[in-house]
Amino acid sequence: MEIKILGPGCAKCKAAYKVVEKVVKENSLDAQLSKVEDILEIMSYNIMSTPAIVIDGTVKIKGHVPTESEVKKALGI
Repeated sequence: MEIKILGPGCAKCKAAYKVVEKVVKENSLDAQLSKVEDILEIMSYNIMSTPAIVIDGTVKIKGHVPTESEVKKALGI
């Protein structure tokens, strides 16, 4: 599973990364987690409001820092 956190490195983007990272670790998920800060790559996902969470190429959450339960739902756990 590939999870990308899209955002320019703002405080909300960093917070979103930490929430996703915590859920991945607590559930021992086999996931590759990365940050995407390149504006052109972010725009390629048609995202205008960050942070956004992309799971296996699909935008699942955008425009706010997700809760742990939102991340779990997006991951199907």
